[in-house]
Amino acid sequence: MALQCGIVGLPNVGKSTLFNCLSNAKAQSANFPFCTIEPNVGVITVPDERLTKLVEMCEPRSVVPATVEIVDIAGLVKGASKGEGLGNKFLANIRETDAILHVLRCFDNDNITHVDGSVDPVRDKEIIDYELQIKDLETVEGRLARTLKQAQTGGDKVAKMQAEVLLKYKEALEAGKAARTVKFDTPDEKKFAKELFLLTAKPVLYVCNVDDASAVNGNKYVDAVRDAIKDEDADLLIVAAQTESEIAELDTWEERQEFLGEIGLTESGVSRLIRAAYSLLDLQTYFTAGPDEVRAWTFMRGSKAPQCAGIIHTDFEKGFIRAEVIKYDDYVTLGGETAVKEAGKLSVEGKEYVVQDGDIMHFRFNV
Repeated sequence: MALQCGIVGLPNVGKSTLFNCLSNAKAQSANFPFCTIEPNVGVITVPDERLTKLVEMCEPRSVVPATVEIVDIAGLVKGASKGEGLGNKFLANIRETDAILHVLRCFDNDNITHVDGSVDPVRDKEIIDYELQIKDLETVEGRLARTLKQAQTGGDKVAKMQAEVLLKYKEALEAGKAARTVKFDTPDEKKFAKELFLLTAKPVLYVCNVDDASAVNGNKYVDAVRDAIKDEDADLLIVAAQTESEIAELDTWEERQEFLGEIGLTESGVSRLIRAAYSLLDLQTYFTAGPDEVRAWTFMRGSKAPQCAGIIHTDFEKGFIRAEVIKYDDYVTLGGETAVKEAGKLSVEGKEYVVQDGDIMHFRFNV
């Protein structure tokens, strides 16, 4: 399931440093704009304590974790919507991603230049917001003229609905709001809105890049960002990217945990960020577990059993008969599949079963 989160931000806010922490792919990290010219893609393992526990219990011959794709995209500057800097390339790359990790510089450092001369994460956020909103407004206005004509001249009900959606978006964008702030009621409206692929409709996580001292509680810059996004449908995460890069260079898990403890953290920001990105894409995990393999399978939240079976193999979905489901907590508490069956905790589910995060699944099929 190749869904991608794109890391975006102004030049020199720490995007590539963060990407390097997340991935084995090494994007060049340098103190000048546009050091990342082509988007770098990293396939990142999603940390999951449940998988670790299942491996301990099953002692399988192989283990396959869930993954998420992260894309490091070149820095954007004012005027990107008009083609300034690498604007057109930036906008094309971000359009191809499914969600956005918006990195904001929330630290002072005289040795790292800021493209606008001073540290102000809210201003930086607004620069990128403006460029994306302008591009979305072009998309909406271009579509609206045709749609209004169809709705008015032909009495087309579908065109009328589409025009109403476009007008709501136009009003929000002209008011400086992201498309994601606009909510729709009917399935048809939601479907059409999604088909527009607006840049500011994508789910976003604001990543506040801070210094060591602010890694736990944040700082005045983080507080300002939190206040600025309070009316958005968006989350915020605090990460000290430079510190994370130092942690990543340590050899052992024990050394890394000791380092984290020294700065007051129990878990690395990278781990939290990966899980946040996974959630941002609306992804969840089910497991298959046994002596041959323990594997985490990624599915879209709300998927039904046949769809999840098809992730393993298309034949599983075509010939789906039933799903045998064990809840993770039951599996761990009772001590494995055999004990779960003996306790009557294994459920047999049909085609309408909505798979839940953490389910341990076994599919029966016939082709």
